[in-house]
Amino acid sequence: MPALLLAALVPTALAVVPAAPAEAATICNRYCDGRDPALSPSDRQPVSGTLYGRRFVVHVNDTDAMAWASVETGNPGDEVWLDRSFDGGRTWVDSRLGATAIPAGSRGWRTAMFNVDDWANQGVGALRACGKAGDRPEITCTPWTRSTWNAWDRRTAAATALMMRYDRGTGLFDGNGWWTGANALTALIENMRRSGMGSYSYAIANTYDKNVNSRQGQFRNEYLDDTGWWGLAWVAAYDMTGDGRYLNTARADADHMYNYWDTRCGGGVWWKTDRANKNAIENSLYIQLNAALSQRIPGDTVYRGRAQAAWTWFQSTGMLNGSNLVNDGIDLSTCRNNGDTTWTYNQGVLINALVQLNKVTGDANALATARRIGDALTTSTYLSPGGILREPNESNTCSGDGASFKGAAIRGLGALNTATGGAYNTYLRRNADTAYAADRDTLDAYGSHWAGPFVPTNHSCQHSALDLLNAAP
Repeated sequence: MPALLLAALVPTALAVVPAAPAEAATICNRYCDGRDPALSPSDRQPVSGTLYGRRFVVHVNDTDAMAWASVETGNPGDEVWLDRSFDGGRTWVDSRLGATAIPAGSRGWRTAMFNVDDWANQGVGALRACGKAGDRPEITCTPWTRSTWNAWDRRTAAATALMMRYDRGTGLFDGNGWWTGANALTALIENMRRSGMGSYSYAIANTYDKNVNSRQGQFRNEYLDDTGWWGLAWVAAYDMTGDGRYLNTARADADHMYNYWDTRCGGGVWWKTDRANKNAIENSLYIQLNAALSQRIPGDTVYRGRAQAAWTWFQSTGMLNGSNLVNDGIDLSTCRNNGDTTWTYNQGVLINALVQLNKVTGDANALATARRIGDALTTSTYLSPGGILREPNESNTCSGDGASFKGAAIRGLGALNTATGGAYNTYLRRNADTAYAADRDTLDAYGSHWAGPFVPTNHSCQHSALDLLNAAP
């Protein structure tokens, strides 16, 4: 993109240089803002930009999680500074950090070093370099970047990018994502388990405390699939922390779902408390949640029995079709498969449910069925064109419910991969490598298309990619 056009698109581009804002609060982590770059033990330069022949660069000190900006090939009077964001670059309150200009007799200059993150306030940060020629009004900025602190490999980097979208005030992602927030928290907890990175463990208790009394309490609401997602998130939280309140909430969620199991069409949980639809997703979640609880409650027979009954009923509906893929629900007039879309998450959640059921009961048929679904999912030209998972009607924007579907799908396939000793290693690795190469920005945020190209993201697309990276060997 031409530099002039880029400058015109930057939100801070003005006809004249803006007056410096009120001085940003100084952040002190290992060191305080304003440290001399000469003291940096490293100098990584991940992003840069040019304008009128000037080169603007972000220099990252990964050892201390700090960065500075420089202007090169310039003239005296050219300006350079840093912007700092704590929400992935969507907004920035710290602008013109270290603003400086090339002095007489020089062709380049640099700012002081500034911290990327705000550790004391759990701020997950990003920086960019901005600048302008001294004799022209246009401003240009580099892409956003950050240090490798809490981002030392592609899994932890994706987790950190997800946490840039965590709202500590609401305890949810992107402000108020509800069931998608349950999936994001589940992906984050799995990342902690795999990577050992505990920096974001505060999100577990914060999410719980801020939301346990909302809606119908204990993460229950009128959508039974929402309740199932949250129940599974709290099972994961219990496994991570050993805190019994999370297991109690997961039990309350499973019991809430059980209250909407009835004999219409021979059984099954309703999708919503208005009892208008019975679908695959809430019933697969019901099997998975009950089987998961039974594994964690010594001497349990109740939750195991519910999981077994639900699987028996599920098989009777024909929702698992002749191609070993799961359609969306049942037609209440016939109590049989309605033939609707085979969304990716319907495959992955039932796979996960059957893996958990096998662990509880030793039912070899449950695991064999999960294998058939996994094979169908990974070889389908509809769901895995070119061997890369793709949602039916996949959107070019990360919005709506569907942005979370692939995360749940790949999470289930990952559970099956573990249970089968790596039967899907090649598929998972191919998807992870492709997404990393083709569907990622400079902050390790991922969009909706794992095969590329990258499109703007949200927490749903991001947790789905994190689920993929967690599952890949």
